[in-house]
Amino acid sequence: MPDYQLEIKQIVDYPRCRIYRQFIQSLIKDWHFRTSGGSGLFYFAVLSSYANFRTSYRRIDGIPYTIYPGEWLCTLKELSEWFHTPFQYQALRILEDLQKQHLISFHLVGRGKIVKYKICGWKQHNSALDYNCPCQKDTGFFFMPISIATELISSKRCSEMDIVLDLWLSTVYNDNQVLGSDVGPVVYLRNGTGNPLVNYAEMAERWGISKATVGRILKKFVDQDYISLMSFPGRCGSVIYLRNYLSTMFQISDVIINKDEVAMLLNIKIQLPESETDAKINLSLEHKICGSETLPSVSKLQIEIIIQKLVQILSVQGVACFNCSKSKYKLYPLSDACGEKYLYRAREAPEKRFGLTILCGDDEPVYTFTLTLSPYVR
Repeated sequence: MPDYQLEIKQIVDYPRCRIYRQFIQSLIKDWHFRTSGGSGLFYFAVLSSYANFRTSYRRIDGIPYTIYPGEWLCTLKELSEWFHTPFQYQALRILEDLQKQHLISFHLVGRGKIVKYKICGWKQHNSALDYNCPCQKDTGFFFMPISIATELISSKRCSEMDIVLDLWLSTVYNDNQVLGSDVGPVVYLRNGTGNPLVNYAEMAERWGISKATVGRILKKFVDQDYISLMSFPGRCGSVIYLRNYLSTMFQISDVIINKDEVAMLLNIKIQLPESETDAKINLSLEHKICGSETLPSVSKLQIEIIIQKLVQILSVQGVACFNCSKSKYKLYPLSDACGEKYLYRAREAPEKRFGLTILCGDDEPVYTFTLTLSPYVR
């Protein structure tokens, strides 16, 4: 019998995002984030999470109601609790705004105390089942179209809860079109570059808020364990990884994201010490480094610092030799012709390529890596 390997991905080209109802329920119960004055993304996601996939029946005040796919029936009190609004008339205004955008349709029954709504275009993005059966609201998932989410985000100033959902919907995992997505679920705002680096000005423009507010909200998300925020020096920007994303979306263990590994994948320069005195103070690598005397452009001291940074990255990936005092590192220059057809090198700033071999015991090679150094001009 043939063997099969399951590959889990969340690709950027897919027009819809799967959202689990448990996740929406956790947001409804989380009162740390503001929902008022938002774009409506959170409210629309809540309504979609309760919509039926099949025909069912609900009895309120002794009266049975038939609810078809894409619909749901609830009291105004329930709706107000879901939306985190102190007054029921505020929840009605939110429904009216969504109806004006042709995202839902609704009407009041039971002397205005009960709301019956329908998600427009539900069957286009979510399956409608033929058989009748009660539809649970705390299990399973639904699909949210990325286009609708983008329109809502662009329409008004976003609330904190809208931003949480926008980050969730913009997350990509294991897609070779987006850098850094193979190490973890990374937020990519679909700007066509394939690079998840984003600065506060771009996020402020996207969400209709100030850069100071962006910084405050992202710090809040970090404190609440929703995201991992990695900021890089200069004008590089920041990279956002979602915590608990893999366990929620795919029921697999979440991964630990290493900042140095992300920097290497995104080709962000390594910051070297300004002076050799500072470098000697910071250097704490215990293993022996065998360097070549013919290494061009880079001093042995800086090579040691770069290798130390590389050790931190590879240790996270499970290379156990770095924890052994018997291991040695041998660094040697590679010919310019080596890998010429695979690596592009600009004439103005040629790359320096070195081989890094990890030796163990009687100088027996265990691992071999290629180290590429690109000059960076400030």
